[in-house]
Amino acid sequence: MTNAVRTSATPHTPSDLPARIQHYIDGAFVDSVDGATFGVLDPVTNEVYVQAAAGKKADIDLAVIAATKAFTAGPWPRMLPRERSRVLHRIADIVESRDARLAELESFDSGLPITQALGQARRAAENFRFFADLVVAQVDDAYKVPGQQLNYVNRKPIGVAGLITPWNTPFMLESWKLAPALATGNTVVLKPAEFTPLSASLWAGIFEEAGLPHGVFNLVNGLGEEAGDALVKHPGVPLISFTGESRTGQIIFGNAAASLKGLSMELGGKSPAVVFADADLDAAIDATIFGVFSLNGERCTAGSRILVERPIYDEFVERYAAQAKRVVVGYPHDPDTEVGALVHPEHFEKVMSYVDLGKSEGRLVAGGGRPDGFGTGNFVAPTVFADVEPEARIFQEEIFGPVVAITPFDTEEEALALANGVRYGLAAYVWTNDLKRAHTFAQAIEAGMVWLNSNNVRDLRTPFGGVKASGLGHEGGYRSIDFYTDQQAVHITLGAAHNPTFGKQESS
Repeated sequence: MTNAVRTSATPHTPSDLPARIQHYIDGAFVDSVDGATFGVLDPVTNEVYVQAAAGKKADIDLAVIAATKAFTAGPWPRMLPRERSRVLHRIADIVESRDARLAELESFDSGLPITQALGQARRAAENFRFFADLVVAQVDDAYKVPGQQLNYVNRKPIGVAGLITPWNTPFMLESWKLAPALATGNTVVLKPAEFTPLSASLWAGIFEEAGLPHGVFNLVNGLGEEAGDALVKHPGVPLISFTGESRTGQIIFGNAAASLKGLSMELGGKSPAVVFADADLDAAIDATIFGVFSLNGERCTAGSRILVERPIYDEFVERYAAQAKRVVVGYPHDPDTEVGALVHPEHFEKVMSYVDLGKSEGRLVAGGGRPDGFGTGNFVAPTVFADVEPEARIFQEEIFGPVVAITPFDTEEEALALANGVRYGLAAYVWTNDLKRAHTFAQAIEAGMVWLNSNNVRDLRTPFGGVKASGLGHEGGYRSIDFYTDQQAVHITLGAAHNPTFGKQESS
């Protein structure tokens, strides 16, 4: 049952690909200290198309030295917020003006459909605009005791921020960390995912053109267990922001403990989409199809467990499976493609292992393997399993691909137990026309974010983050400003000091 609609396009390689990908440290492109490199694969052919510098501890050390110097002696942390804001707006202008090229490279490197990659490039520009405006409008707290005391909060950038980013929508997710870190006056060392270093290599030229001082932004490529590990353990890096899978987050948590680093971690998800019998079925099916198959299913907030109330269950499964079979699988550069190639053969094998497992844990109603016409590359047909028990691994474990499990429920209590019955708690989606149930059910779900009668539409002002195994802390809006700054309380006595007197000499 691996049939899927496919496009008739042929593979595409962008023009003017770099001959190699280097680190960027203190305003210069450099090779690794030991000269090591690693091969980067095209996910359509799984052939190496470029060599990237493989950073290790020595390279991280150089990047941290440069970032520290830029923080302690450079102009960036001492600029007025408006001055930094102007630079961030120029960055956004440049990203917007090059969105087609950025999308082309991102699509080629990650396997994302080109239309979705273009949307991510535009979101990257918007992230910089948002934080450029927010840092200027930032209002800090002041507290008064009339005639006695004034207290106010003074925000200060913390120092060198270590940013570790994932391979799914890499350019956009890099911007999500870079923008607030830079807006608040910090300097950064970015360690992008080793599977997708191509678009990250563009930041250096964008920042230079926008006028960012040298040393403020540094980039070290490499493997997580080498470059990423060195960045987390470095004593000169007080902040780590990480997006990735939960097991890696646990390792980072342990390694950061020795120096008590500030941590923000957005980790894995196994998000439920709960569809009640009174829901708008057309809208719910469209949203839940999009919610798990967009971005190739490689998204942390994917609604990969669909819980459907029994009276509409059979109809939902039948219609959902039929629509999943019509999802267009194709080469990433083709504008008709809705699901492209998974990022890397290692990840492809992981997803396929869950597809094989699911055939014994549920009823396969769509997909189930490599789509027809794609003998090579990391292509998986949109796959749907129905009648999945809550104990099943495909119900419990994050697959991170175009695979969904559908499970029936009979009561609200059962639906809530199913929704909360996994280790993750990142996102949830609820479909019902009962206003009271929508709000009370949403508040009872163990998830950092809930969407009611909606797919994943983000407001950048709101907190982004999860509970349980899905993360630590929140970013987004003022939460990002909080994470990337120290809040120093300053207390001023007005009038006479009101001090207790200890040991006062007795008058004669």
